[in-house]
Amino acid sequence: MIKSQSIQDNLPVPDPIVYFTYEIFMNFTKSTLTLAVSSALLSASFFSLSATANTAQKTINTIEVITVNSDFRHQNLLKTPASLSVLTDIEIKQRNAQHLEELIAASPNVNFASGSQRARYYQIRGIGERSQFQEPINPSVGMIIDGIDFTGIGSIANLFDVQQAEVFRGPQGTRFGANALAGLINITTNAPTDEFEGEIKVDAGNYDSYGLGLALSGPATDTVNYRLAANQYKSDGFIDNTYLAKDNTNNRDETTVRGKISIEASQELTIDLAAFYFDFDNGYDAFSLDNTRETFSDQPGEDSQKTSAFSANFTYQGFNAFTLIALVSTAESDLAYGYDEDWAYVGISDPENIENQDYAYWEYSSTDYYFRDKSTQTLELRALSNDSSKLFNDSTNWVVGVYFKQDDEDLLRQYTYLNNDFNSTFNTQSVAIYGQLDTQLNAQWSLSTGLRVEQRSADYINSDDFFDSIDDKMIGGKLVLTYIKNEDIFWYGSINRGYKAGGANTDGSLPNDLRTFDPEYVVNYELGYKVSLFDNAAFIRSAIFYMDRTDMQVKSSQTITRGVGNSEFIDYLGNAATGSNKGIEIEANWQTNDSLEFYGSVGLLDTEFNNFINAQGVSLSGREQAHAPNYQFNLGINITPNNHWLINVSVNGKDEYYFSDSHNEKSESVTLLNASVSYLIDNYQVKIWARNLTDKDYANRGFYFGNDPRDGYTAKQYTQLAEPLVFGASLDYQF
Repeated sequence: MIKSQSIQDNLPVPDPIVYFTYEIFMNFTKSTLTLAVSSALLSASFFSLSATANTAQKTINTIEVITVNSDFRHQNLLKTPASLSVLTDIEIKQRNAQHLEELIAASPNVNFASGSQRARYYQIRGIGERSQFQEPINPSVGMIIDGIDFTGIGSIANLFDVQQAEVFRGPQGTRFGANALAGLINITTNAPTDEFEGEIKVDAGNYDSYGLGLALSGPATDTVNYRLAANQYKSDGFIDNTYLAKDNTNNRDETTVRGKISIEASQELTIDLAAFYFDFDNGYDAFSLDNTRETFSDQPGEDSQKTSAFSANFTYQGFNAFTLIALVSTAESDLAYGYDEDWAYVGISDPENIENQDYAYWEYSSTDYYFRDKSTQTLELRALSNDSSKLFNDSTNWVVGVYFKQDDEDLLRQYTYLNNDFNSTFNTQSVAIYGQLDTQLNAQWSLSTGLRVEQRSADYINSDDFFDSIDDKMIGGKLVLTYIKNEDIFWYGSINRGYKAGGANTDGSLPNDLRTFDPEYVVNYELGYKVSLFDNAAFIRSAIFYMDRTDMQVKSSQTITRGVGNSEFIDYLGNAATGSNKGIEIEANWQTNDSLEFYGSVGLLDTEFNNFINAQGVSLSGREQAHAPNYQFNLGINITPNNHWLINVSVNGKDEYYFSDSHNEKSESVTLLNASVSYLIDNYQVKIWARNLTDKDYANRGFYFGNDPRDGYTAKQYTQLAEPLVFGASLDYQF
């Protein structure tokens, strides 16, 4: 509180967003913990008022300026008119994150579903897919790595030798189109260098986990630089199969190899090449009839993947009027996913194993496997204006581009209860044109307008003699108004329209009216406020948003009871009229001095179906959407007592949320504690680390059905437990 009247009189009028933020915080807050987190970050927002009035206070350190790579033009993060998080290499190393899902808690209103060994799908602001089985899907959250489209196979997001990961929240209809309805994750690996350097990283942890990484970079010639990175990670996993007496049925065995070449072909032309190879041979044995980490499967499944990918980026600056960029990429993946459907062994219902003899020999045994060949090719041509070609009295930069994407997916399903193997082919072509104008209205105000028109054609055919042809024309765009009050204070207001293509459901038992579904549209209204404090020693980034969803694509399921009493799910996608998603996102950081840094984020989210009746005929109007926790937070501190030691402690958590829109089962709210201690000397770093220090049991996926013959297949909740306490040590040597 400011006590001096004279000082108070000189303060600026408090920003309206502060009061608006406070009101929404109070409406969203549902627990003491959330209130504490909210209050702390809200106090930081009020604190920025005094910084505006008095900038005399200075600190020794300043926070590194972060550049956003995935927009049309590179921008300072604090001057980017969008709600996004940039997860840097420093944060990756602090948490010793091998994969993106181990780090994603640092980004507000971002969740993930672990329906396989690795997280393939992410949800942003409550929107996104959670799994894929027989049906082809169109993901709501895009995944781009070094210009290559890996949407739908986000399990490959290995973080060794990664420069940063950018998480855009809200539709990115102009820039990325159909696969960015809810947002986008863009990962940039480290670039080739013009001087030789390298890194060796060795990891070891519990559950017989270890990792080995090697990166080399430097000049090949005067005009060619290279970078090579390879990483091997293995772990037995944290599941014990008591029936097979094995502790590695949920193992991880992952190899990642990346190569990049930067070529200065001439003064006008640069060429950037990137190549990837992924080989994952993971097990999948995650569900227990007892909802523990002890399973009984006699036929544990797998979650394997082999991917080869390549991208080329040509930048030509030889034209006076504009810079021409050509982007080409291709990715080929062989995916295998399967599991023991009964989660048990033959004989689990023998009389000696059950109490109720009425259920003796009441069991089934089946497996379900999906083998996919996925191929993606993209081509994009983009022209960006130069200073000489600005429009409207040199006030307006422009961007125009064309985009083409070919996406093919062949599926082979082998399922015990099918008379014959199921085969399907899904071929899609997308062509888009887009443009954007960035107009400087005056010294403080600017306006951005963008438009994207996309034509998508798809053909689907399967072995059940079902054929469908889909042809969608979709329009997205944005209108963004920004205000720069001074060098440190930035406001923006935006309207973004995003879209996602329609598709077809594959199961022949579905009625005709459920076999196809229409495109979904989202209009996102957003107000953002960003401020830099104390000579760039601190920052606050905040956003308030409201998302209006039309023709929502909702995953539903029909449950069929077999003769023995167990259940079979038939998953399908359908359109659920309308819905809304609204909330707040705040990220803050304060480098108080050379030795102490505080950081935090909080996301508040309120979602609902406005008009939706599910497959069971139950109205879900007014109910929250699945995988949309009301709050998420991440708070941390970095302590650097001297030049050799770094101590990091962080806590993150989220509210409960519905596992599915097909039933009423929920997760529990959870709070997790993480820590690491690093010792640095010369070019070496030794670190001990731990995640989930309190060994909290919590679930990240759940079902409601009957699958246990020992209780007569009584319907109940089954969950997949998330990561327990994991810890380890690492050695990092840079040269």
